[in-house]
Amino acid sequence: MTRTDGRPRRPARVRAQLAFLHTGVLLHGAAFLLWLWFSVTVIYAPSGSVAALTFATVGVSAVTWLQRRRFAAYADTGIPRTPPVKGRNDLQRAWRRLCTGAYWRQLGYHQLAGPVLGLVEAALLALWLGSIASITLYAWYWMLPSEWPFSQWVDTDGWIPGVAGLAVLPFLLGATDAVIRLESVIALRLLGPSRAEELARRVEDLAERRAETLAAADAERRRIERDLHDGAQQRLVSLAVNLGLARATLTDLPPEARAVIDEAHREAKEALEELNHLVRGLHPHVLDDRGLDAALSGIAARAPLPVQVTVDVAERAAPAVEAVAYFVVSEALANVTKHAGATRAEVVAVRAGDALRVRVTDDGVGGADPSGGTGLTGLARRVASVDGTLALDSPPGGPTVITVELPCTLSSAL
Repeated sequence: MTRTDGRPRRPARVRAQLAFLHTGVLLHGAAFLLWLWFSVTVIYAPSGSVAALTFATVGVSAVTWLQRRRFAAYADTGIPRTPPVKGRNDLQRAWRRLCTGAYWRQLGYHQLAGPVLGLVEAALLALWLGSIASITLYAWYWMLPSEWPFSQWVDTDGWIPGVAGLAVLPFLLGATDAVIRLESVIALRLLGPSRAEELARRVEDLAERRAETLAAADAERRRIERDLHDGAQQRLVSLAVNLGLARATLTDLPPEARAVIDEAHREAKEALEELNHLVRGLHPHVLDDRGLDAALSGIAARAPLPVQVTVDVAERAAPAVEAVAYFVVSEALANVTKHAGATRAEVVAVRAGDALRVRVTDDGVGGADPSGGTGLTGLARRVASVDGTLALDSPPGGPTVITVELPCTLSSAL
């Protein structure tokens, strides 16, 4: 049972503390004996050192797991797990684990702090046993023969150990609380991850969540593009075709009615063109089907100035990375058209190792400023969303060069 403040009642708490002390003595003793066995095996039986190495690392991990369960069950202390060690086989994982700071901290806990804590716990258990025996002396001494000297002593002076046991009991309660708190602090420092390991794991978790968020956002853009392409876009095409047929076949209509049909046909075509631009802005369908080369060539073909495109990507990058590269080139060429006053532009996309480098160059007036409202700030944020970098070189008079470097895989980027 628990109190209103969430803490267990005193009897249940005392039982948990005594269980903590009992299991601590057993686990600390088992860990110490394991280390002795490992040392003797390695020194006197070198042929079995590989098995001893594997067993020792597994043994330390097992005892550490049991200690975590012990602290969680009896001390209300949650000890986080240390980062897992990866490897191709058990032997490689065992060796790599030996090279981690977490293993040596755990070994230090079991072999240095553990024996000392085990002795303290054993002493506390002995004091608890003596105190309880002293307090309950009159409850069980009747079982002894009356002619024994001990029974005669209890008859006359048996109250003395009972009073002593009651006097020691508050000290034992406080000492047990203090020992458990001290052990919890030591266990958190030695059995749990270090500050650096905790930060590294948090960074890894945040990176995985960001990768999942990027993948979900990319999937949602693909879904919207597919729905628009298969739904609204097809209906607008059908509407424009019907209006065109009506304008071609209904020649006997009044001029006012023909003017309305002509205007509706023009509006339908303009709406269809705007929707096409919107669909390409969400996610270009050609990027999935034919890759970055065809997608960038399509952007260059739609540009109002000559654009030379060079793509050397032997192996495709991650879909989200390719999408960022596509939007970088699209936005950069749009800025060239609107602000640069250029006569030509060049786009180069090259994969070098695990990096995708994209460079957009124009022969315009230069002087591009990210704070001037040209969309360069948003472009840099889009690049940074996959841990990429953007460099701008735009001196007055030109030329302007935008260089973007993107990791080819989100796993390595994040």
